[in-house]
Amino acid sequence: MPTAIVTGPPVPGSSLEGDLRSLGFDVRTAAGAAEAETLLASVPGEERVALVDTRFVGHLHALRLGLTDPRFPLSAIPGAVTAQRAGRQALTRAMARENSAPGQGSGNGTLVEGLPDRVTAALDTDVHRPELGSLVAAVPDGPQARNEARQAVAAVDEEAVRLRSAVKARDGFFTTFCVSPYSRHLARWCARRGLTPNQVTTASLLTALIAAGCAATGTRAGYVAAAVLLLGSFVLDCADGQLARYSLQYSTLGAWLDATFDRAKEYAFYAGLALGAARTGDDVWALALGAIILQSCRHVVDFSFAEARTGAAEGPAAALSGRLDRVGWTVWVRRMIVLPIGERWALIAVLTAATTPRVTFWVLLAGCAFAAAYTTAGRVLRSLRGGRVEDGAARALADLADGGPLTELLHRSRARGGVAAALGAVLVTGSALLWGAGWQTVLAAVAYVICSAAATGRPLTGRLDWLVPPLFRAAEYGTVLVLAADAEVNGALPAAYGLVSAVAYHHYDTVYRIRGGAGAPPRPLVRATGGHEGRTLAVAVLAAVLTASGFTVALTALAVAVALVVLAESIRFWVAAHRGGAPAVHDEGEPA
Repeated sequence: MPTAIVTGPPVPGSSLEGDLRSLGFDVRTAAGAAEAETLLASVPGEERVALVDTRFVGHLHALRLGLTDPRFPLSAIPGAVTAQRAGRQALTRAMARENSAPGQGSGNGTLVEGLPDRVTAALDTDVHRPELGSLVAAVPDGPQARNEARQAVAAVDEEAVRLRSAVKARDGFFTTFCVSPYSRHLARWCARRGLTPNQVTTASLLTALIAAGCAATGTRAGYVAAAVLLLGSFVLDCADGQLARYSLQYSTLGAWLDATFDRAKEYAFYAGLALGAARTGDDVWALALGAIILQSCRHVVDFSFAEARTGAAEGPAAALSGRLDRVGWTVWVRRMIVLPIGERWALIAVLTAATTPRVTFWVLLAGCAFAAAYTTAGRVLRSLRGGRVEDGAARALADLADGGPLTELLHRSRARGGVAAALGAVLVTGSALLWGAGWQTVLAAVAYVICSAAATGRPLTGRLDWLVPPLFRAAEYGTVLVLAADAEVNGALPAAYGLVSAVAYHHYDTVYRIRGGAGAPPRPLVRATGGHEGRTLAVAVLAAVLTASGFTVALTALAVAVALVVLAESIRFWVAAHRGGAPAVHDEGEPA
């Protein structure tokens, strides 16, 4: 149980101790600074501890934000400071320095007044200070100031503030105006019944899988049911994050589940649409695979650019963007045209209910292609005015590239990353389009391996080197799609769909590990999966030497093998990180 050390003599009429107990704290009182230091030392090092000024007046939710957020080792608001295990040593040092400072002592309650704020000022590391907005958190000096502070507390609707803060600050139009006005109340309902964000996330996944099953029936009633359930799944997807913010239930495992389940829901629904279309004699597996390829490449552009950006890049693109952000309606238009998950799922649901899977996929592909061109062009223009990518970001880009043993073997070239990656991508995908399964494509795949090694043979510190990982993704996924379509046998494209889904999961998992500060997956895992260049070469060789039916079996086996390896390692890592007390995170991820 966390411990709160209340410093100073009690204040008549104060609800502070009751508020702290309602937040789960074991409350202890210290009349003097030395006693507070002794109590601090007696709290086990793995437990959260807080120092709170007995004169504190403020909202309960201000205390909750300041003292219970699991994401930060040290956090403070006026009159209170808290430390988790990772911040305990810094808090102990600050307390010792404050008590040994000239003019301080170990004596009475007078000397202990203001101790939490003085300790906060003495901390020698970063301290999180939550945005309180209209919430009150104050340490009034005297009865009149205390009465004014209490009046200020009474004048603010704390629950309304808490509900508003549960909604993501920057979100899409559809989510902001069509979902969040009621999903946040659903989040509060879940909180009051003891449900956790992970349980709501799981409910969202199950709802989406049922929606995919309805779409797979291939009937109009099934499509309508699928559309309704997909929207219901999205409401739950919004509610899980809002529940986490409302109750501050953040965790490493929860962030991973939320992010990976989003991908699983989308890919499962695409597969359901493809199966439903097949029941009516329409083969849209190539379109479904194209949709996940385009969406995955869009995301890796987002991830790579976010890692590589060096700060404020001035120029015409940045200036135009700033001017547009000052006009209200253009902000919403810009958020909508990039098709974030809210707009995307609403579009998919409406088209599923009203049209056919083929129409749904074509409209989705057109919208995503436009969004990808818009965002990528803007980022290229910004990067041209930017500076050199820092070494830490260059290492992250190299990890996102997912180079395997063949790249390591040839890791001696020193070409420009973006140029070599683009050349290799054009060679292998262009050859697959022109000649299909044959020795020409195998030779092009070999050239792709060489270009891949050249692209990453030096640190990816160039202005446009963040394009290297998305180019590799497009080359690998695109080659699998083209060669599977060229096989022209039943099962080839579904097998390719499974392979790309498994590999895409591996690439998303890499992103989530880097974002969580855990670094890339272990090299043995990357080598075991062959790296992007090894898988591309393997698929090209298999297509050339096997019959169409044999190629389908090989793709299926490769998909199963990759899925088992990456899923097993991913689950092991994230569960171990959660149990090992990894810092809690809440990945806001793609705007809902």
